Amino acid sequence: MDIQRNGTQPSGKGPTEWFTGSVRIDPLFKAPDPARVAGASVTFEPGARTAWHTHPLGQTLIVTAGCGLAQGKGSPVEQIRPGDIVWFAPGEKHWHGAAPTTAMTHVAIAEALDGKVVDWMEHVSDAQYHALMTEFRS
Repeated sequence: MDIQRNGTQPSGKGPTEWFTGSVRIDPLFKAPDPARVAGASVTFEPGARTAWHTHPLGQTLIVTAGCGLAQGKGSPVEQIRPGDIVWFAPGEKHWHGAAPTTAMTHVAIAEALDGKVVDWMEHVSDAQYHALMTEFRS
């Protein structure tokens, strides 16, 4: 048994290579080999979001606070709220983040395949984000 005590893992700022806006990442767990699952609590300030990305074995999001948005490539933007659980299939290109005026926190859980958890791609630009919001509201 291993207990990770609250406060023993420092918070980090979401790197600008992977995120737009203010994002805080709080590591929660990383199971030791041979397990390959890890999880983090991620807080997005209003308008903050991930770049497009994929996960080789998929990703589960558990929304814990606020109001957010998620989109799979070729699908409409979906609003996500506390208690919602979002599953992105292996290799599914997607992004997620906060609504324009409301912060959002989720627990992100993913597994590594051959040591790789995520493939980062292009950013969702401000123009794209705002165009998606117009589409979302209509």
